[in-house]
Amino acid sequence: MRHARAAARHPLAFAGKIAASVVSVALVSSLGIAALAFADVNRNIQDNSQVHLVQQKSAGQTAPPVKKSIQPAATALEGEFNVLLVGTDTRTGQGAQFQNKADQQASSGVGNNDVTMLLHVNAAHTAATVVSFPRDLVLAIPSCPSSSGGWYSSMSAQMLNTALTYGGLSCPVLTIEKLLGIDDINYAAEISFDGVAAMSDAVGGVPVCLATPINDPYVGLHLPAGTTSIKGQDALAFLRSRHGVDDGSDLARISNQQNFLSSLLRTITSAGTLSNPIKLYQLAEAATQNMTLSDTMGDTKTLVGMAVALKSIPLSQITFVQFPVVSDPTNTNRVVADEYGASVLAKAIQDDQPVVLSASTGRGTVVAGSGATTPPASPTTPATTPTTPAGGTSTPSSGDVTLTKGATGQTADEQTCTKGVTSYPGG
Repeated sequence: MRHARAAARHPLAFAGKIAASVVSVALVSSLGIAALAFADVNRNIQDNSQVHLVQQKSAGQTAPPVKKSIQPAATALEGEFNVLLVGTDTRTGQGAQFQNKADQQASSGVGNNDVTMLLHVNAAHTAATVVSFPRDLVLAIPSCPSSSGGWYSSMSAQMLNTALTYGGLSCPVLTIEKLLGIDDINYAAEISFDGVAAMSDAVGGVPVCLATPINDPYVGLHLPAGTTSIKGQDALAFLRSRHGVDDGSDLARISNQQNFLSSLLRTITSAGTLSNPIKLYQLAEAATQNMTLSDTMGDTKTLVGMAVALKSIPLSQITFVQFPVVSDPTNTNRVVADEYGASVLAKAIQDDQPVVLSASTGRGTVVAGSGATTPPASPTTPATTPTTPAGGTSTPSSGDVTLTKGATGQTADEQTCTKGVTSYPGG
């Protein structure tokens, strides 16, 4: 019996069918990934331990809990909100490279809040301010809850980075609230070394510009001048590096971190990430697997609400700023608040006003192109995002607060380059 002869397939028609099949698979895969991501992220949140934040207690009273905020999925979180992000330097459970005796003696258990940053999003969701607080800042630490029950006594002058060890995640929250004169940091998250490495891996690397090479044997970081994409342990070492940046101070390290974080934001908001469901899934997984969240952030709806609110803010309106400080007159290795500069910044946050920088970039960075290695055009920067020169040269809008020159920093769309160490004796 003779079989009917198959009709010849036109090459274009065949190609079209293949393309249609690929598109169909991509659509189904994307929807499947989205559903799986939501389920996995929600499971990560529920599986990880959560911290119950409290308000500042009155004398002789138990502090009331911070109310939980639940918003409908895909709806922006209403009004202004504050999130405190704490980076712990604990070596416990952070891999074999941190298990030697010296690392464990340096920090273990809860660890110190080596990085403390406040994200303030204004009520109109048109601007955000990210304040970095020096770990060596000497300030008053209020009474904080003990993990075993009860409350620790307040202290008049302690380094900020002791707050996490002193009273858990609630303590840095209460400390920064006292410092800024606010009482509405209702969200907080703690991230470890592993979390930083995982998030940089999830986006496929973060491009950073170096004006001069960085060589820091303390964290094992050696990078050439120019633009290099870093991830994993290199990204972690870049953020931790102090001995390799400018004068080796914590203030220089803050501006180096701002360089990285602004580039990370540009990478996340680029078409290559936003249009890639796998990258978005990996990013959400990396964040929720490696963070300890306050229970106010312990549901996917609230996290989605925050993301929707942030999504509408242009990179030029996300301002990274170092909390203004001066040298501590009793200890040159420590800093204290610059009273006037700090009051201007604090009032802007209290009054929910966007801020504008009047100073140059921080101690450890320079504006790209100003005698530094100019980074090449990067596909991670959206073509539609205007670049404002660093140094606060943008024109303030009505209601914006111009900060003092002690409040250095940059906006998320600004290209800066890190300066390698100049003269630091080590130690």
